[in-house]
Amino acid sequence: MKGYEGEPIAAALKAAGLMVHRYTKKEHKPRGIFCAIGRCTDCVMVVDGVPNVRTCITPLQAGMDVKTQYGVSDKPFEEQ
Repeated sequence: MKGYEGEPIAAALKAAGLMVHRYTKKEHKPRGIFCAIGRCTDCVMVVDGVPNVRTCITPLQAGMDVKTQYGVSDKPFEEQ
């Protein structure tokens, strides 16, 4: 995917048409950008292997590995 270095990860994802950042653990409901100021956990994703990264306030950098997250946990999506 492409984006502008320094813009929030969430902005690049939205521009690319990707609106789901994580799924809730209990009911598997999709979540995406909600507050866009880093106060909620709706936009958290696994970034470079680190879970719970708030993508609405984290600057995009070249080569980042951004993955969907399942719930709000300390484990990457694949391990849950």
